[in-house]
Amino acid sequence: MTSPSPSPTPEDAADALSPATLAVSAGRPARSQGAPVNAPLVLSSTFVSQGVPEPGEPLYGRMDATTWHPFEEALGTLEGSAHPALVYSSGMSAIAAALSLVPPGGRLVLPRHSYQVTLGYARDLAERLGVDVALVDIDDTAAVAAALASPRPASMLWVETPTNPMLEVADLPALVEAAHAVGALVGVDNTFATPLVQRPLEHGADVVVHSVTKYLAGHTDVVLGAALADDAALHARLHAYRTLHGSIAGPFEVWLALRGLRTLALRVERAQASAAELARRLSTHPGVAEVRHPSLPTDPGHERAARLMTGFGSIIGLRPHGGPDAADGVVAALQLWVPATSLGGVESMLERRRRFATESLTVPEDLLRLSVGIEDVEDLWRDLDRALRSV
Repeated sequence: MTSPSPSPTPEDAADALSPATLAVSAGRPARSQGAPVNAPLVLSSTFVSQGVPEPGEPLYGRMDATTWHPFEEALGTLEGSAHPALVYSSGMSAIAAALSLVPPGGRLVLPRHSYQVTLGYARDLAERLGVDVALVDIDDTAAVAAALASPRPASMLWVETPTNPMLEVADLPALVEAAHAVGALVGVDNTFATPLVQRPLEHGADVVVHSVTKYLAGHTDVVLGAALADDAALHARLHAYRTLHGSIAGPFEVWLALRGLRTLALRVERAQASAAELARRLSTHPGVAEVRHPSLPTDPGHERAARLMTGFGSIIGLRPHGGPDAADGVVAALQLWVPATSLGGVESMLERRRRFATESLTVPEDLLRLSVGIEDVEDLWRDLDRALRSV
C-alpha cells in the first residue's frame, strides 16, 4: 500500500500559481470556520506586552504593526522574495533606506534620468557623506559597466527600467553581472514595471523598491513605499533603517494598499493594452513629433523589453510639435486626462516634466509623461486627438 502524497507547502502552492492569482490570494488570513476572508484593520499604536518580548512579538507601532503583515507577505510573494516586503511611509523613504546601504565616501552609479527626487537624494548623499555620484545612460550597458569599475569600484548601482520619464530600458541581467563583478550592490526601482511585468530579484538584484502609491495601491489615495531583499542581512538593515528613522506607514493606508493590490493584474492588463494602442496611434499623428513606448517596434527599448519583461508598461512619453508652449497647451486642452504629477492610478494622468526646475536638464522641455489608466481607450484617444489638433 503506497503512502499518501504529502500536502503541498504554502511555498509550493505559491510557485504553482500565476502572479495574477497571487495578487488576489497572497496575504489572506488562515482558513478556519468563521474566519474573515480579508485581513483585519488593526488601529493600535501599542500592544499588550510584559516581560522580555519574544522575537516577532507585536510591541509598539514604530517597530511593527500587525496590519502591515498581509500586504508585506503578498508583495514579497509577488516579487519572488525570500522574505516579506518592508512597507515604508513613502516611496522616497523606501529609496532612502535602500541608498543608506551606500557607505560614506562610497560610489553610487545611477541613471541620469532617474526619478527627480532620487537624483536630489543622491546629491544630498554627495554633500553630506561624500558619496561619489556618477550619472549614466542606463541603456548603454558598456558605459554603465565602465562607470562601475572606474575610477574606482562602485558601492551600488541604482537601476530604473524603464526610466522615469524617458522610458529607457536597461539590460538588467548584464548590469547585475557587471555590478557584482566589482563588488557593488544592485538596487532596482520597480515602480513602473510592477512585479507582474518584471521581477528584478530573479535577475540577481539585491534590493527592490516600489512607490506603493502608484500601481500597487492603484487608486491615488495613499502615499506608501516598500523595499525587498533576498539576503537576510540586507533585509535586517532595511528593517533597522525603518525602525530607527521612524519611516513607518499608517495601518489604514497599508490596508487600503492591500485592497488595491487585489486588482493589480486587471488594472495592469487594461492599462498596458490601452497604452500600446494609444502609442501606436500617436506614432502617426500629425501633431506629434516623437512618442516613446517600449511596445512600438521602432522604440529603442523594444527588443530588451520584449526579451526581459512580460509587458511594456502603461507610461507613454510624448513630444508634440511646437515645443514646451504646445505641450502646455495640450495639457490645458484635455478634458478627460487629469493634469497631475503622479502615475499608476485608475485615472489617466499627464504632465510636462520640465515644469519642475529639479527635473534632469537632459529631459526635453516639451516632454509629456502620460500615465494610462483604465478608462475606455476610445474616450482617451478622442480627448488626446482633439487636444493635439487644437494646439
